Amino acid sequence: MIKTLVKYGENLAVIIDKPFIESLHLTNNTSVDISTDGRNVIISPIRTENEYNDILNSLNKINANHSKTLQKLAK
Repeated sequence: MIKTLVKYGENLAVIIDKPFIESLHLTNNTSVDISTDGRNVIISPIRTENEYNDILNSLNKINANHSKTLQKLAK
């Protein structure tokens, strides 16, 4: 997806489309880390420990319910 930077006061901003917002569970209060590798701008949401625990719990449930299928797919 190609986006154009927009002027926001004396700064520039990029608008994040709703599908990205929903898939990453972002809100207007989500803190993000903005960094660069010298060529790219990297925007990463900062996750709390509770969010990481929720993700791990979800992965554990998936593994418990679908481990045989996942093992077959891995081959």
